[in-house]
Amino acid sequence: MKHKINGKNIEVTAALENAVIEKLVKLDKYFNDNVEAQVTLIVEKLIHVIEITIPFNGSVLRAEVEGKNMYNIIDDAVAVIEKQVNKFKNKLRSKHRNNHAPSFTPAFMHQSDEAEDAIKIDRIKKFAIKPMDAEEAVMQMELVGHNFFVYLDAQTEEVNVVYKRRNGTYGLIEPTLN
Repeated sequence: MKHKINGKNIEVTAALENAVIEKLVKLDKYFNDNVEAQVTLIVEKLIHVIEITIPFNGSVLRAEVEGKNMYNIIDDAVAVIEKQVNKFKNKLRSKHRNNHAPSFTPAFMHQSDEAEDAIKIDRIKKFAIKPMDAEEAVMQMELVGHNFFVYLDAQTEEVNVVYKRRNGTYGLIEPTLN
């Protein structure tokens, strides 16, 4: 697996980069050599944050962990990604058993034998969406008290999502077809 390590408000020293690489080696057994892990190390005030993003086969695994010591949270972030990998593989395996579809993806090198609970959709909501811009969607989201809001963009006529980020800012998701 390849890796790309960036720093924001922190200098990525050789020791820090080596610590990240040493921990990411645990994930090599799950991915082939074409997959690239993008690691961002961030320092905001006294809080250290690590973000690991691994895009592969149209899917994305992502972990964001914060703490007071960058070296300690590297372990936690890798553990989150490893848990997501196992969950994803078990979902593929379950799909294979039920639909007789292939149970592997080229990004994974071997399979795990851990069992995972099936995903259960507990509630389905249907609602009419009206065309609006992102700013209006944020206002609507705040009015209903949710942390995300689905809307139809008035200019592009595409379904988009605005969401509230942990740091108090807002994000916009504009889906595209691959």
